[in-house]
Amino acid sequence: MFNKVLIANRGEIALRIVRACREIGMRTVAVYSEADRQALHVRHADEAYLIGPAAARDSYLQGERIIEVALKSGAGAIHPGYGFLAERADFAQACLDAGLAYIGPKPSSIAAMGDKAVARQTVSAAGVPVVPGTEGEGALRDDELLRLAPGIGFPLLIKATAGGGGKGMREVHTLVEMPDLLHAARREAEASFGDGNVYLEKLVEGARHIEIQILADQLGNTIYLGERECSIQRRHQKLLEEAPSPFIAEDEDLRQRMGEVAVRAAQSTGYANAGTIEFLVDKDRNFYFLEMNTRLQVEHPVTELVTGIDIVKEQIRIARGRPLRYAQADVKLKGWAIECRINAEDPYNNFMPSTGVIGQILQPTGPGVRIDTGVFAGFEISPYYDSLISKLIVSGETRGEAILRMRRALEEYIILGVRTNIPFHQNLMDSPRFIGGQFDTRFVEQRFSIGLDDEGHEETAPIPAIIATLVAHREARRAANIVQRNERDTSNWKWLGRWERLQR
Repeated sequence: MFNKVLIANRGEIALRIVRACREIGMRTVAVYSEADRQALHVRHADEAYLIGPAAARDSYLQGERIIEVALKSGAGAIHPGYGFLAERADFAQACLDAGLAYIGPKPSSIAAMGDKAVARQTVSAAGVPVVPGTEGEGALRDDELLRLAPGIGFPLLIKATAGGGGKGMREVHTLVEMPDLLHAARREAEASFGDGNVYLEKLVEGARHIEIQILADQLGNTIYLGERECSIQRRHQKLLEEAPSPFIAEDEDLRQRMGEVAVRAAQSTGYANAGTIEFLVDKDRNFYFLEMNTRLQVEHPVTELVTGIDIVKEQIRIARGRPLRYAQADVKLKGWAIECRINAEDPYNNFMPSTGVIGQILQPTGPGVRIDTGVFAGFEISPYYDSLISKLIVSGETRGEAILRMRRALEEYIILGVRTNIPFHQNLMDSPRFIGGQFDTRFVEQRFSIGLDDEGHEETAPIPAIIATLVAHREARRAANIVQRNERDTSNWKWLGRWERLQR
């Protein structure tokens, strides 16, 4: 049984785990690179240790060094968060070999489900429908992938077998362009996850990206916590998530069938801890297994808000050998939650990354607003890590209320010093198609653009906004006007006082 946890991560997720540990009375150990000396997770943890230079491969991806720090600090467990080492079976096994608890699934489950190609084969054997693709076990060479591609059919996706977040992923439309895209995908996967292996998957057009959150203890109990809608993506990277899904909210039968399949997929590997089964759902509501993320998801807060279950605390309880506190009948979805990923990137310049020092940050507050962040005024957004600044999460009784609340929160959110994608989210909240729930995974790239409406016409909304800004500026200047000094040597009030005294 452990009472001190090392967090092998950085940023908002490291701080999120620190807070969860503190609430249940556990001490925490942070690790940081030279670029993160002043980071919030370093300040809030009970102890903090430098593990290397700014580049992730020299710091946060150094598993052996992190385990050394855990043993040196007296930590009894390691929580990997998401990204970096979170889906590395060899790291999880190394933790166990060193006598440390790993707050995540067993290494065998990570190996089976973390490798996307093996995962497809595993769940297919359990009767779970999968998207057509290369289902062979192990690594495939480029020539083998090129030979198999025509049989799958174009368009298709090249995907990294390790990791996620759109890294190591390329869309292919012809066999001619495929060799170069394979090379690029392998290079990016190797840089991001230390594993350049890739596989192929049929691109299901017009599909929704729906994921099911599961929790499983070490005693064999497994439950699902409803679904999350993750179809708002750009270049296969999620930008906004919500729970429940507007596509499934009125179809309890579909939700139950997907949940049961997710549980079956997890149980096929003896899975324990938190995980996510991702599906593609086509227009006819047929769903296919996409992949399993054997870790905590970036978007887990929306599920927490609609279920009332703290997923991070449950992860820790499960790792300590405790049984689940909830049965499937206890899981009830209440209200609606939306999460916007606030990234340091310029939506007016092809979402180019923006680096620099945050000069000022004013965060929204009020009913139903939650912000998970690891930045502050004076924090430097570096080019070494993901561009995520914060996760802005709102909740409401209905989806309409949640959208209105998100509009208000985005309007209050001010970040100076770097460019952010807040304007993108503001435009999205005003999109009729988004409001109506009429979107798929290609919506942002094909049907949505800042400055254009859903039909591609130029919006007129900025014109009154500019006029209102000019009026507000003029009124502010007028209010700030300073009355000039009187031509006399003193004020009129003093002259009046003197005159009154002379009249007595």
